[in-house]
Amino acid sequence: MGDSRKRARRVLVAAGLPPDALSEVRPLAGGTYNTVEEILLSDGTRYVLKVPPPPTVPGLRHERRLLVAEAGFCAGAARARVPAPRAVSLAPDDPEPYLLLTACPGVPWPEAAPADEERDALRTELGRQVARLHQVTGTAFGYPSGALGPLAADWRTAFTAMTDAVLADARDHRPWLPRPADEAAALFRAAAPALDAVTVPVLVHFDLWPGNILVDRPAGGPARIGGLIDGERMFWGDPVADFVSPALLDDIRRDDAFLTGYAEEGGPAVLDEAARLRLALYRAYLDLIMLTETVPRAVGAEDARRVREWVGPHLEATLDEIAEATGYAPGKFTS
Repeated sequence: MGDSRKRARRVLVAAGLPPDALSEVRPLAGGTYNTVEEILLSDGTRYVLKVPPPPTVPGLRHERRLLVAEAGFCAGAARARVPAPRAVSLAPDDPEPYLLLTACPGVPWPEAAPADEERDALRTELGRQVARLHQVTGTAFGYPSGALGPLAADWRTAFTAMTDAVLADARDHRPWLPRPADEAAALFRAAAPALDAVTVPVLVHFDLWPGNILVDRPAGGPARIGGLIDGERMFWGDPVADFVSPALLDDIRRDDAFLTGYAEEGGPAVLDEAARLRLALYRAYLDLIMLTETVPRAVGAEDARRVREWVGPHLEATLDEIAEATGYAPGKFTS
């Protein structure tokens, strides 16, 4: 804890905040990559400090310079009028890199455990917020961190680089997969023409599972979404990609409240055949990430087994869906 306090004081100084006002530093759970700590000042102000692992720690190819991506998400969310942290100080190239963020009110969705009468209103609000995020556009496609190279002029090029990277990670780390990496690669190639329909790069969070959605219950008022957090996985891409994590390992079409809110805010909530194929591609991409990261994270045998049982059947069904939509014939792929 002594090291954490020293680091917190140093970060406060760099941000132009009074280090002597530091009251407490507390670790925050829930993250799987960065070290995350809450910094409390004597006046009650709260900040969140994110520190990446050393470069010698194994990771996936797209995970370099995630702090840059998260700061970009925060700026985009502010433009979209969506509750999210604000980046106070970013030092991605410091010998000890960090990102200092403001804290949002509320607790993660699973901890808040919304009652049935609260859930639909919150999911509708979430749909509105995601639609507003998608009104923020970029100039090119891909991860803004530069981890996979410069942004691309078209979505097919960008997403192909993303899937190539996670498949290369899978070949390096050799996680359990329900199908060979080469077969998944062939399916991504077969479906790639569907990506050409995406011509405008929008802000995609891509990690909106319940743990990254804060629910706030202000005194005397209804439950509301206090913030969308952990935007470090953001990229500029297809808005349909943000329909994956809010319905993690499920189907967003079952979530009428979310889709209603998305449509109310002007989002195109109709998932036609072409959009469903792209959605399957993004589901497969996220499933591959979840299975592959168990190895460099060294999650342990029991946790790895749970991920296999949880994600494996979903990925296999999704790859089957892509094969059916593209007319892909198993056994005809090339490495």
